[in-house]
Amino acid sequence: MRLQTVFLRRRRIDMRLRYIISELDYILYNGSEDIEITQLVCDSRKIVEGCVFVCVKGTVFDGHTFIDEAINMGAAAIITEEQVEITEHRKNTTFIAAADCRNTLALTSAAYFGHPAKRLFTIGITGTKGKTTTAFMVREILERCGYKTGLIGTIEIITGSRHIESSNTTPESYDVQKYFKEMADNGCRCVVMEVSSQALMMKRCGGIMFDIGVFTNLEPDHIGPNEHASFEDYMHCKGLLFKQCKVGIVNSDDEHTNEVLKGHTCEVVSYGLNEGADMRAVNISYIHEPGHISTEYDVEGRNLHIKLALPGKFSVYNSLCTVAVTYEAAKAEKTEVDEEKLKAALAAVAVKGRVEPVKVSDKFILMIDYAHNAMSLKSILETLREYNPKRLVSVFGCGGNRSKLRRYEMGEVSGKLADFTIITSDNPRFEEPLDIIADIRSSIEKTGGEFIEIPDRKEAIRYAIEHGREGDIIVLAGKGHEDYQEIKGVKYPMDERVLIKEVLEELKCGSQIS
Repeated sequence: MRLQTVFLRRRRIDMRLRYIISELDYILYNGSEDIEITQLVCDSRKIVEGCVFVCVKGTVFDGHTFIDEAINMGAAAIITEEQVEITEHRKNTTFIAAADCRNTLALTSAAYFGHPAKRLFTIGITGTKGKTTTAFMVREILERCGYKTGLIGTIEIITGSRHIESSNTTPESYDVQKYFKEMADNGCRCVVMEVSSQALMMKRCGGIMFDIGVFTNLEPDHIGPNEHASFEDYMHCKGLLFKQCKVGIVNSDDEHTNEVLKGHTCEVVSYGLNEGADMRAVNISYIHEPGHISTEYDVEGRNLHIKLALPGKFSVYNSLCTVAVTYEAAKAEKTEVDEEKLKAALAAVAVKGRVEPVKVSDKFILMIDYAHNAMSLKSILETLREYNPKRLVSVFGCGGNRSKLRRYEMGEVSGKLADFTIITSDNPRFEEPLDIIADIRSSIEKTGGEFIEIPDRKEAIRYAIEHGREGDIIVLAGKGHEDYQEIKGVKYPMDERVLIKEVLEELKCGSQIS
């Protein structure tokens, strides 16, 4: 597969205000568009002499309240949502009005960094579950085919040789463009990006026409205060991606796909397990060996047998989506897919905290997964049930200061689908851990499922390991890649891999679990 890029050479970016705002629908109501600016800034704490300050309205702060402070600190130009009064203090500063501050920030950021997306083959992935795994799979294939590929996602940002810990699934638009430029300058030819519904709603991907957009699946999530007002809003925001991509690759088996695609402007390619999908997985096998599980399947209509070190149906969907992306990328570049490299990449790919196996015993299997809502927990438990464990054990808690519905739903799912549940603490934030546990308990009790409460997460893991039985599959759900526990506004170090290691050492490498 050959992916071409344009504008690979570094070039001088025009730093006149006129260039930075060239894609905006704006009104100049004081000063001049022809001034030179030094930086683009949206955070009042980062104002520098000669910058243009974009007033962004956030959930906590409104940039418009910092206009005079920005002028005092040397801002040369201010971009507002609506025209503001030009006082004596403001008369020597350029003022621009442009509706929708977040779209303004996205478009000006793209121009400020020299439209780096045009120098990359861009792949955006949205959906409730599967974004991270699919993104890593796609990147692995592209890298194995010789195409240096950047990544923006939940776990980390990769700009070439530099790896940066993520704080959001999709960063603010300014940071997206900054990372894109760094990728392009570092020789990356492609970028794979997780695109959250919040990012689409808040225009963090504004100004980007993705070469490929991907939809994995949709279930109620991120609905509540400071998130989406309703499931309909959540679904609508997911669909925005398919109005800013050239090719949309979608899961035809998901019941919400047609609604997500409503009003789409892209070519559509589907993948799935059911008949009618453009790319279909058949002859699926779930393999359970001592201390190990895996998955195999064929791609219908192609001489392609896929082997995965990852378990279950959702891994089939994620990898099948990756196959579809690979073929569409090759089609876009008028070249052929190296199927041997494709198969090798999928056989080797592993993602931290996504059905991640941790070897503790030959008798039972222990896995870490980020499942932190009802859909993802249901998905992994149903998936692992396909491997016919003697006992399926779920260890999880729920985050505090989030919709209580999530903890009730997760408790119900675990009570119904797991043979045994260990309720523990996750990120309680500003709630009391025992209160969260009590809410989970109330929903499990209604199912009649067996459970125990162990608030301390390390002790919960110790109990799971000490009481693991031959043929068990144990899943530690909720934390995944996270290496902290948030309590009362403080993030304390806590990595489940470290906790497991400590438990095993304390058990003297576990004669009890051998």
